[in-house]
Formats: sequence, C-alpha cells, structure tokens
Amino acid sequence: MFSITKVFKEFFLKKVDLKSIYSKLLTNKIKYMTTNISFFKLSNKSILAFAVASIAFVIMSVPFLANAAPLTRELQKGMSGADVSDLQRFLAQDSTIYPQGLITGYFGPLTFSAVSNFQSRNGIATVGRVGPITLAAINAQMSGGVSTGIDVYAPYISGVDVSKSGLTANVSWNTSEPARGVVYYSTNFLTTYENLHTVDVSGSTAMTDNNLRSSQNVQLSGLQSNSVYYYLIYSTDASGNVSITLPTTFRSN
Repeated sequence: MFSITKVFKEFFLKKVDLKSIYSKLLTNKIKYMTTNISFFKLSNKSILAFAVASIAFVIMSVPFLANAAPLTRELQKGMSGADVSDLQRFLAQDSTIYPQGLITGYFGPLTFSAVSNFQSRNGIATVGRVGPITLAAINAQMSGGVSTGIDVYAPYISGVDVSKSGLTANVSWNTSEPARGVVYYSTNFLTTYENLHTVDVSGSTAMTDNNLRSSQNVQLSGLQSNSVYYYLIYSTDASGNVSITLPTTFRSN
C-alpha cells in the first residue's frame, strides 16, 4: 500500500534515488500540473522539485482539524452543511473510526457508521446520530479550548454522593454551571437512547425543581428495602446542553 510517510523516510534516509520517488508518486496518480515534461530528460534537481511539490500537495489534501470551532447543533443522517464537514474532518483523523475519510458535507451512511464507531470507542450507545451526549464528547475532543461565544458545552457533573436513611436516599452533586437536575433510578439496569436535543432513559425519575443550580440534591423515597438500585444523573443547562452520568448503583437499607 502506498505510504506518504514511507516515501518521506526513504527520501530523507536516502534509501531510494529521486527517480524512484517520482515513480512511486506517479504510479499512485499524484499529478503535477505542468506541460512538456519528459521524465527521461529531467535532471535530479527537477525531479526533486517535482517530488517535493507533489508530496506537499498530498499533505495539504489530508483531512486536518486543529483547534476547530465546536459543533453548535446535533447532527444525523440526511443533514448537510459546513458543520457536517467539520465532523467528518474530525472523525477522519482516526482511520479506525472513519477509514474512508471522505469530506463531503453530507451526513450519509459512511458518516453514520463513523459516528457509531466513535460512540462505541467512547462508551456511548451506538445510534449513529450526534445527539446530546455525542455532541458533548466530540466538542470536548475537537475544540482545543477555543471559545466561540456560543454555549455548546454540557455541564460537567462532579462530587456525586448518595446518603441513605430508612427507605429514602438523597443523591447530591455539583455542576460546572447552573443547570436543572433529574435523577433516574430503578432496580433494573438503566438504558439510554439519544434523540435530537434529549436522551431517553428508562426507570423512575425524581427532579430537584425548575431552577438552575450549581449544587443539586434529590430525594428518592419509597425504596424497597435491602435492594440494589441503578441510578444516573441527567443535567441540562440554560442553553439546553445535556450531560448524564453513567449508571451506577447503591443498596437501600
């Protein structure tokens, strides 16, 4: 398989001559826009210039994303736009996630598969859609700390604690910004499914209130005695960005 890295190594380590480099580039259809060039009449200096120009062209054509602006909307199959191109460039940086690496600006089957691969890699339900959880994960990895003035970041949940008294449990936590909080809980394992702007979660719910807070406390009452409960925290900020914790457990008294 053709490898630009290998060509660079061969060139700089002088393992092949300049004509060999030219031949490899030409074989792989990397075209140099010029006229009346005869390979057999070229000097080594001319071949060197051709090789460097060709390699530079390939490097400039490789998908690249550094400190890109974060995505500002959720994405799914059938959508198109510059942000879809940004998503594809991000995914194409890892050939195991997006081996085709096509930057088309259209969210088709290949992008759906790549998003699913990203979700699997990051412990997110593989639905192939960039919903709230996936959007937060991608922005965290692709933004490089760049601020656009638009709130696209989900609140960060920390300091989770569960205290129990009788058949009641209090779940408390903090968020990196004011947010509304809901606790989902059940004696059965909780399942999650991403939709546009929301996440469906199984189980019963208990909500703090409709006020935005940085510190939350939710009471779960009427629990079964000596039972294992699964629970997760669902937090939404003022801009509608959603963050949830992975399901974890506690045992009631």
